[in-house]
Amino acid sequence: MARHFYWLGIADVPQWVVRTPEPAGGGAFEEPWMFFGEGHPLPDPGPIRAQISHPGEKRAFVFSGIEQAPIVSEAIANAFRTIAPGDVQLFPVSIEGKPELYFVVNATRVVDCIDEARCREVHHYAEGDPFPEYAGEYRWIYGLRIDPSKTGGAHVLRPKKFKTAFIVSEEIKAALEAVGNLGVSFERVTGPRDAPPE
Repeated sequence: MARHFYWLGIADVPQWVVRTPEPAGGGAFEEPWMFFGEGHPLPDPGPIRAQISHPGEKRAFVFSGIEQAPIVSEAIANAFRTIAPGDVQLFPVSIEGKPELYFVVNATRVVDCIDEARCREVHHYAEGDPFPEYAGEYRWIYGLRIDPSKTGGAHVLRPKKFKTAFIVSEEIKAALEAVGNLGVSFERVTGPRDAPPE
């Protein structure tokens, strides 16, 4: 029986908004997008912090403001550690005014697994686009579908040529839902193209 995988997005629920993490000593990272869509191991960034731009309801898993870095509670981090230790890095981050420890999740595996024929609609970067370095990659995909047989045992991954997507296995999904209080949604990316959402 094929495994199912899910694309994590920002859930439409009341939630706080956390700014993109920055060095605890001040300033900003040279590459603020490094926690979003890189898909490879990063050097230890040292102590990092994040501010709250909108107080809202505190959640155990959120994506930060503009750069959408995955930020999770310790319970969620433990789920990643247990199920997918080889697929992620977890960097401690202190959030202003909160005594609890949080973590930035860096997905370190990029997998060539997109099943383009089953996707509802795909848009590629073209040679003439303002970002020639992205030529041949996907600008956006609607109704994303991946081939689970090509995931190589990964539980957390970013698809090759579409590293925007933060994908998790059904085992990770179940573990995150067991913790609860999530600020993220799950869009299934396996199965028939017209399968109803879960």
